[in-house]
Amino acid sequence: MSFTVWFTGLPCSGKTTLSRRLYHYLKNIDCQVHLMDGDAIRAQLPRPLSFSKEDRDLHGRRLGDLAQSMNDKGVICIVAAITPYADTREHNRRKLTNYIEVFCSCPVAVAESRDSRGLYAKARCGKISHFTGVSDPYEEPEAPEVVVLTEQEEIDASLAKILAYLEKQELIQAAPRPSRQQEIEPREASPAS
Repeated sequence: MSFTVWFTGLPCSGKTTLSRRLYHYLKNIDCQVHLMDGDAIRAQLPRPLSFSKEDRDLHGRRLGDLAQSMNDKGVICIVAAITPYADTREHNRRKLTNYIEVFCSCPVAVAESRDSRGLYAKARCGKISHFTGVSDPYEEPEAPEVVVLTEQEEIDASLAKILAYLEKQELIQAAPRPSRQQEIEPREASPAS
């Protein structure tokens, strides 16, 4: 069964890290899965989008369309995107058949301390406008399926919460948890005989 796991949260809240870990876990248990990072997809667009509310909504809805296309082909889709506005997330929730929202809850100060690219600092001094968490709002989800507290929890604990939800909903079968190394490096396919 296909589904979409949508990671949302402030910049540097842990979305990409957790989405990659989930992707590798699902690959290791032989699921067909595709990972979409909102920043990477935004960078590949032929017409660059701004960070206005309208363009952020458009970007979030396009990601939802891509996820639905993957789901229609039987592929699990994992999306890591800020998606700061509740109405965009609700649109995708209504559109996608099996939509699982994972809120990466993290205080702005902690997210900013993780920012290796200095984007928060640039936003604070006015070099970047419309920056979520500084000059633009992030509307926290009211009822996400899973909340991970990335300031407090180890990555393994957050991943375990997500997997437990997917297992409880019977979207994946319970499987032994792989070691951290196995989650980072998916196993090689065995050569055909």
